[in-house]
Amino acid sequence: MVLIGPPRPRRTTAPPAAPRAERLAPGLALAAAGVALAYGIHRLLPAVPMLTAAVVLGIAAAHLPGAATLVRGVARPGLSMAGKRLMRLGIVLLGLKLSLGDVAGLGWRALVMVAGVVLVTFFGTQWLGRRLGLSADQSLLVATGYAICGASAIGAVSGVLGGGSGKDGNDERREAEVASSVALVTLCGTLAIAVLPLLRTPLGLDPTEFGRWVGASVHDVGQVVATAQTAGPEALTEGVLVKLIRVAMLAPLVAGVALSRRRAHTGPAASGRGPALLPLFVVGFLAMVALRTTGLLGTPLLDAAALVQELLLAAALFGLGSAVHLPTLARTGGARTALLGLASWVLVAGVSYAGVLLTV
Repeated sequence: MVLIGPPRPRRTTAPPAAPRAERLAPGLALAAAGVALAYGIHRLLPAVPMLTAAVVLGIAAAHLPGAATLVRGVARPGLSMAGKRLMRLGIVLLGLKLSLGDVAGLGWRALVMVAGVVLVTFFGTQWLGRRLGLSADQSLLVATGYAICGASAIGAVSGVLGGGSGKDGNDERREAEVASSVALVTLCGTLAIAVLPLLRTPLGLDPTEFGRWVGASVHDVGQVVATAQTAGPEALTEGVLVKLIRVAMLAPLVAGVALSRRRAHTGPAASGRGPALLPLFVVGFLAMVALRTTGLLGTPLLDAAALVQELLLAAALFGLGSAVHLPTLARTGGARTALLGLASWVLVAGVSYAGVLLTV
């Protein structure tokens, strides 16, 4: 006799996940197209920095009816990767713009002035953020962008804050905070290109003073160049040098944030390991500064590295801009975030102006 039991369930296998390269390709291709368009805009309108154009195009892509579906769907993994990984590579190459000789050449008074501007802006903006009821992380990101070097600094600090576990929307919330901070600091830096030259004569600044004021108060290197060059080559040189000193403070600031987070992870309620005291990409940034200081790299190689760095940052900013959803931002404290950005902009400009008058 043959006993026939209930039919055995058929084994089914889940469809294999798409390869990582296949998942990232649509977003990276879209970011590359955004960079190409941003480059074209910069060539047609030299006063508009490519990085500014890239983040604006990213925000536009997230809201255009046809592109928004792509941005929030199949392109999202690649765009998110661009906003994180490519940003870090760009920060590493940013170190090639600075040498220790540049730092020493400005003199100790200018160095003290820059350090004072960074510290007052960094801690003052966080204090203002708390008074406005914003989250500690949002306030920290905005403070970092205004104090150091705009979107690059925000990307660096977001790397040590961590993205969350994916529960309760932590990853999405962090990405939205980073994107809104980048959009805000980019907007104010772009406005500075038009506003600061108009204030030069009423404030009685000569080219050297104006250049240092711009370098100490404007966020992105490209925006500093666009603003300072309106007062001539002397202002441009001073502005870029002061700006690069601010960039040099990125490493100790990131290390300080990481140390603070590590101490938080060692508390009684903490679990797991805290962030690295000095993330790998910051180590790479310092290594590039040391390499530039040796003088071994020729001008053609430095120019090529500067181009690659700008392209990487443009792709990263397009990816970050595409994560900005203005209706959601407006519902979740967008007005308070904008008010913090405006207040921080006034703070950094005022402290920088006072510092320049005291040290030049």
